[in-house]
Amino acid sequence: MTISVLGAGAFGTALAIALSRDGTRITLWSRNADDAARMQDSRRSGGRLPGHHLPDSLTVTADGTAFGAATCLVAVPAQNLASFLRDHDFRNGGVLIACCKGVDRATGLGPVATIRSARPSHTAAIMTGPSFAVDIANGLPTAIVLATERAKESRKLQSLLTRPALRLYRSTDVRGAELGGALKNVVALAAGIAVGAGLGDSARASVVARGFGELARYAALQGAKRKTLHGLAGLGDLVLTCTSEKSRNFSAGVALGQGRDIDRETTIEGLATAPVIAERAAAAGLGLPLMQATADVIEGRLDISRAVQALLSRPVGKE
Repeated sequence: MTISVLGAGAFGTALAIALSRDGTRITLWSRNADDAARMQDSRRSGGRLPGHHLPDSLTVTADGTAFGAATCLVAVPAQNLASFLRDHDFRNGGVLIACCKGVDRATGLGPVATIRSARPSHTAAIMTGPSFAVDIANGLPTAIVLATERAKESRKLQSLLTRPALRLYRSTDVRGAELGGALKNVVALAAGIAVGAGLGDSARASVVARGFGELARYAALQGAKRKTLHGLAGLGDLVLTCTSEKSRNFSAGVALGQGRDIDRETTIEGLATAPVIAERAAAAGLGLPLMQATADVIEGRLDISRAVQALLSRPVGKE
């Protein structure tokens, strides 16, 4: 079965390296022909994941034939996923696996729902969980979730894509997998803001714990399963993202907390996700004070000191 990784950013490149390390033939597609040629000729990764050796079984190309693979791992940002799917021709009846975490700000759809909307004849899946590109590229042990609605398809994809150091756990709870990955980015921004503003480690722990509670309440309202949220796609990803400066969302939060500018060249999915979730939760009558405050800071409605004061002024209740 042919496999392509579409998107030669850090995560897409890391996945392509990991999947081809055992000799499996993998195609990595880059939108930039010069970058593709440079990587193919030098056998070294570039961009935001530089210097990693590319296995001989990995081909890097900018050619559109990569989109004809039976299984395509789509490693593009959540905000670009819909247009990417519309703008390219894929093999009829193939498998499209979203390798991004977020909610489309224009439509409110998660990655799998976006695939279904744009490519209804394809099998839609999502790969998500606690994983940094550099760890995957270095062959360090990483456990993530592969979710698709059909159990038979999830078993097939699990067998196809699992590697010794890249362990894929299958799930049919697509909604839980989507929302766990999307919402943890918002909590990570909040945790980073707490750290950057000098509120201390105790405050960060409170943000993570209360943030997970908000994540679980919102996701449950959307039909997610508790087991998924307490597993790799939810709690596992949240822990990683809120405790490491390798996390783009956490680091962006730290920058905000310190009053610094954010690197807009880097994909920070939580910046787009937070306002969508806050708006949808409010419309549903669900109180998510931490996520709402984070969205207010991102959108410029509150400065950080006022947001903190608003949270600390809330009445205390039962845990």
